[in-house]
Amino acid sequence: MQTILILGAGLSSNSLIKYFLDHSEKQQWLIRVGDINPENAIERIAGHPNGEAILFDVHNVKQRREEIKSAHIVISLLPARMHHLVAESCVELGRNMVTASYLSPAIKALDQKARKKGIVLMNECGVDPGIDHMSAMQMICRIREEGGELKAFESSTGGLVAPGFENNPWQYKFTWNPRNVVLAGKEGARFLHNGKFKYIPYHKVFRRIETIRVPDLGEFEVYGNRDSLTYRETYGLHHLETMFRGTIRRPGYCEAWDIFVQLGATDDSYVMENTEEMTYREFINSFMAYRTDIPVEEKLSLYLGLEKESMMMERLLWLGIFDDRKIGVPGLTPAKILQKILEEKWKLNPGDKDMIVMQHQFDFTRDGIHKKRYSTMVYIGEDTKHTAMSVTVGLPLAMVARRILEGDYKETGVQLPIQPEIYNPVMKELEKYGIRFVDEEIRISQMNPGQTGQSHT
Repeated sequence: MQTILILGAGLSSNSLIKYFLDHSEKQQWLIRVGDINPENAIERIAGHPNGEAILFDVHNVKQRREEIKSAHIVISLLPARMHHLVAESCVELGRNMVTASYLSPAIKALDQKARKKGIVLMNECGVDPGIDHMSAMQMICRIREEGGELKAFESSTGGLVAPGFENNPWQYKFTWNPRNVVLAGKEGARFLHNGKFKYIPYHKVFRRIETIRVPDLGEFEVYGNRDSLTYRETYGLHHLETMFRGTIRRPGYCEAWDIFVQLGATDDSYVMENTEEMTYREFINSFMAYRTDIPVEEKLSLYLGLEKESMMMERLLWLGIFDDRKIGVPGLTPAKILQKILEEKWKLNPGDKDMIVMQHQFDFTRDGIHKKRYSTMVYIGEDTKHTAMSVTVGLPLAMVARRILEGDYKETGVQLPIQPEIYNPVMKELEKYGIRFVDEEIRISQMNPGQTGQSHT
C-alpha cells in the first residue's frame, strides 16, 4: 500500500482529500492528513478506513522527517512560507513533493539537489496558478499546430460568489485565504502591452484596470496580478507584443478597494498601538488629519474626494468601519484589523455558492488573418464545504500528484505543470468533474503583406 502524505487540512483541502479517498481502495492508497489543528484533519477524513488524521507541526524537525520518510509522495497545503521546509526534507529523504503555491526562490534553489536525488518538486498545480498554466499551454500548442503565430496572450482568474449570492454592496465574499485578499497587489504589477513594458506600483494597481466580458455573466473588471513578464520564459513566448495576467472582480470592486489602499489600511509592516481598546471608527480616523469639527465619515469623503451619497460610501458604511465597536485584539497591523472587519462581513453564509471564472485571450495570425480566441471556464461550487475554490485548487493538484506517484511523469528537479504529458491527461480528467473551457474565435482583420498583428487590450 502506498502512503500519500497531505500536509494542511484547510479550506482548499476538501476536494483533494476526497479525490484520494475515493480512489484509495482500488489504488491501495493510505491517506495521511496532518494539520496543526488535528480536528481539521479528522473532519476531512470523515472516518474513511483508508484515511488517518494526525497532529502535524512542520517546525518539529523529527516529526517532519519521520512522516516524509514513510510517505511515497508529499502534498503540501501549508501556508506558502512553510513549503520550503517540507521541500528541504523531501530532497534530503528522496521524496516527491507537489504544491499549489507559486514557485518560491527558496524551492527554486533546490533544483540541482532534487535532480541528483531523482525526485520532482512540482509547484503551481492549483487553479491560478495551475489550471491556468495547463489550459493556456494546451491552447498555445494547439494554435501552433494549426499554423498560427501567437502575438498576444492575456489570462485572468477570479474567485467570486456565484450569481444570485452576490448579495452585498461589494458583490464579493471570501472564498479563499482572507489574508491573501487583503494583501493582494502588494508586489505591484508588471506586464507587456503592445510591445511596451508596464510597471504599475501598488498604489496604482486598483486604478489600472481592464474590462472583460464573460459569456452569460456579463462584464467584469481585471487588475494586474504580480509579474506577468516571468511567464514569457515559462511559456516560451519571448516574441509576444502583449503578456498580461490579471485577477477578476465584479465592476466597482477595484475602485472601492482602492480606498483602503490610499488610506493605508492594507499596510502590514507595523503594529498599531492599543488595538485591543481601539474602535473601528478610531482605526479609520487614525489615517486622517486631526479635526473635531466634522464627523469621521465626512472627513473620509473629503480626504478621498468621495460623494457622501455615493455607492463607494455605501460600501464603506455597510462594512461597519465607522462603528464604535472595539477591535478587541492587541498587537494588530492595519492589514490585520481590516481583515478582521472584512471577515465579519464577507463570510460565506449557509447556502451560499462560490464561483471560479477564468478567461484566456489569444491574439494570433494564421493564413494572413489576425484572429482572437477566447477560452473561458466558469465553475460553480456545490456548497460552502465543496466550494469552487476547493474543487479547482484540489482536483488538479491531486491529479498531478497521482501521475507522479504512478510513474507517468519522468521529469526531475523543480518543475511546473507545463509539459503535455502532465497537462493533457489532467485537463481531460478535469472535464469529468465539470471543469472545462468553452472557446470562441473571432476574426480581427485581414493582414496586409509585411504587417504584424497587434493586440487590443
